[in-house]
Formats: sequence, structure tokens, C-alpha cells
Amino acid sequence: MDRSFLPVFAAILSIFFVSLILAFIIIICKSTKKGTRPSPTETPNPPDLTTYDSAAFDPSLNRLDMAELAAVTKNFSSDLIIGDGSFGYVYKATLSNGVTVAIKKLDPNAFQGLREFRAEMETLGKLRHENIVKILGFCSSGPDRVLIYELIERGSLDQWLYDEEQENSVSPLTLSWDTRKKIVIGIANGLAYLHGLDTPIIHRDIKASNVLLDSDFEAHIADFGLARQVQEAHTHVSTQVAGTMGYMPPEYREGNTAATVMADVYSFGILMIEIATQSRPNWPVRFEGKDVGLVEWARKMVAENRQIEMVYEKIPRTGLIEDEVKEYFRIACTCTNELSKERPAMNQVVEMLSQIST
Repeated sequence: MDRSFLPVFAAILSIFFVSLILAFIIIICKSTKKGTRPSPTETPNPPDLTTYDSAAFDPSLNRLDMAELAAVTKNFSSDLIIGDGSFGYVYKATLSNGVTVAIKKLDPNAFQGLREFRAEMETLGKLRHENIVKILGFCSSGPDRVLIYELIERGSLDQWLYDEEQENSVSPLTLSWDTRKKIVIGIANGLAYLHGLDTPIIHRDIKASNVLLDSDFEAHIADFGLARQVQEAHTHVSTQVAGTMGYMPPEYREGNTAATVMADVYSFGILMIEIATQSRPNWPVRFEGKDVGLVEWARKMVAENRQIEMVYEKIPRTGLIEDEVKEYFRIACTCTNELSKERPAMNQVVEMLSQIST
């Protein structure tokens, strides 16, 4: 072989071996990488009981045991799933003491270390308000994190708004206007409580599927997977955009990802519009032959004094009071102001809503 080609040949051979080694490393990394959350049709692995921690925040639970939780959920069987919240599936189960609860098994990749997790759960476990779902306790074993909630009978608001035409629906009847107002006021009271704590808590994911309804259609805010406590200046600096498309405030589009109480206010305003109109926030709405966002549509309709037309078509018009409906949408539009500093605090929202006749 011509000696002049030896350096070239050696370089090509070196690149080949380096590429081969890199490919081998990538394959190994992929094979050892933790998997994503299993689908509802898959059965999760049994809990690892080598390291164990638990706490009960309610006297109805004397003790919590991961082995029992696995047993009463049939090892977290998909047959017992009643919901899919942030970071995990929710199962209905009856404990050995006869108490029926909602058990949420969290995605093991979604949460921080055990010490931080315990501290966060103990804070949320102390919350007691009629419009906040109670966290009764938690269990952790190895990488597994499980929360135990009180069971709210009628399921999520999202189901009641959108599942009424489906077979085996939980919502065979359209929610009345008065019931919708009651739900809105309940959500507002729950948020005002969270924001009014000595160390305020920001929910960061207010939406229809995170509101549960009890037998009296009282609203209970649920799913605190994204919640944050605010230590100073009512702001929590975060590099992660939290929330759900359609409910997130406009400041997020500008790169401001700080968690603030006013972000919750905006999401609440969106939810108010959704509850009254039964329109999903992330779907376009037709206005004068064009597709526009829900907030833009609401503002245009309010500007044209067409508030009654905005109310969901299946709600009887005979029970609507025009001035009341107008005030309802005025409050909703105030909460969804583009400028966060122009939005009212939740305690002010509660006061405004209390003026609407019941």
C-alpha cells in the first residue's frame, strides 16, 4: 500500500471505532433509562418495600401501609382507575378499616427526593377547607409515591360538562345555571383560602378536570401536583412553565414563568367562561366567520352586549336574569385581563360573586 495513504486510512479507522463506541454507549443508556408512566392498560410493578415512609393526616386512617394499598388496588389495576391527574393515575379502593378513598400513584420520575416530598405533603395535608380536597395521607416505598385522598362522589367537573352524551355517563342531566354559579363560587372560595394563607399556596393548574363535585355539587379543588408555596413577595421563581394549554396566562408567552397568585386568577377566569359556555378553552370559537380563542370571543361578545347568547344553549333561558349574567361575564373578563396587575385578588372575586343573586 502507498505509504501516503496510511495516515488517511488510520484516521478513517479511528473515526469508525469512535463511532462504534458512541453507538454502543447510546444503546446501553437507552436500555437502562427509566420508562415513562405506564398506560392505564399496563399493571405497574409491585411497590419496593425496602425503604418505607408514611404519614396519616386524618384520624380516619390509623396507619398506612404500602402493601395494603397495593392489595386493595389489586396492585394498582387499571380496572380501578377513576381519574388521570397530573403525574399519575387515581384509583378507587376501600381500605381494611372500611373507608373508601381515592388513591393516587405518582409517576416516579415526576417528583423530588423523599425528604422534600414528605415536607411538601405534610404542608398540603394540613389544608382543611370545604372547597379543597383533603389529602388524608401518603406512602412511599423506594421510588414509589402514593397519595390518599378523600373520595368525592360525583367525579370531576370536566365529566359533568362534557360527558353527558356518552354512554354510562356520570352526567345524564345538564347542570343548571344556579348549580354552575354554586360551583364557581366554591372554586373561588377555595382559591381565596389558598392565596390567603400566611404562606400562600399557588395551585398553578386550575381547570375543569381538577375540580371535583360532591353529592351536593359543592366544588372541591384537587390535584396539587404543581402547587407551590410562596415565601416572599407572593412570587415563586420557576423556570418551568406549569399549567394546561388554554388556561395559562398570557405572561407565560412572554417568558415570565414565575408562579404568582395572579396566574391562578387568570386560570379561574378562563374556567368561569368555560363553565358558563361549556366550551373548551383550548378549542377555537367561531365569531363572524373566523376562529378566535375563547377569551377573545368572550370579550367581543361582551362588547356587543350579547352575554345571554354566550350561555350554554341547553341551559333554559327562562331561569336566566340578564343583569346577573352580565355581571358574571364581567367578573370573568376582569380575571382574564392581559395585565396581571389589573386582575383582582381572589378574595375580591369572592366578594364580587357574592353580589350575584342565588
